Amino acid sequence: MERLRTWKIKWGSHTPISARYRPAGDTAVLLAHGAGVGQDAPFMVAVRDGLATRGISVMTFNYSYMEAGRRAPDRMPTLLDVHRVALDRLASEHSRIVLAGKSMGGRMSSHLAADGPGDGLIVLGYPLVGMGKGDPRNTDHFRAISQPTLFIQGTRDRLAPLDKLRQRAKKIDRSSIHTIADADHSYRVPKRTGRTTADVMDEIVTTSAAWVVEIVLHA
Repeated sequence: MERLRTWKIKWGSHTPISARYRPAGDTAVLLAHGAGVGQDAPFMVAVRDGLATRGISVMTFNYSYMEAGRRAPDRMPTLLDVHRVALDRLASEHSRIVLAGKSMGGRMSSHLAADGPGDGLIVLGYPLVGMGKGDPRNTDHFRAISQPTLFIQGTRDRLAPLDKLRQRAKKIDRSSIHTIADADHSYRVPKRTGRTTADVMDEIVTTSAAWVVEIVLHA
């Protein structure tokens, strides 16, 4: 596995954002972080390095609020602006890119995909219902997603009840849902299952990599 590269990406007149790039193959995944953690969180590192060991290049990045050390995410237009800048940087290295993200990063990836870019979309824990909210978020933009899409969801994820997610995922012509048994939104599983964090991460990475090879590379 090639060494990890760190980039500073210019974003207009704003403070540059940092990115980590792990080169491995011709196809790349742009992996966006969730609301509460940045690109160096253990989950992000495990997915990035796991995919790279399977021959898929990966770039992570920090949204601007995380880069500045703020806890509260920016509003969606700003998040998407930063996301597009990151995509443009990765596109200078790769012509085939899969958009991916955890929770909020997956939701932003889905909005970006609805605008057209990307050869595929992987959503790791879609936050269909906001924290502390009751009603699901609007997913009308799903109808505009033409890329093959994979949702990886825990069966105990309270932010994405599977019945509600399945109903809305049908808006995407080429979508599928892979479930992680007994996992919550953070992919934690009860001790009674006998599964470890490493076991769950291996399932997430293996499933994602196999899907990229089968659905995206052989499309």
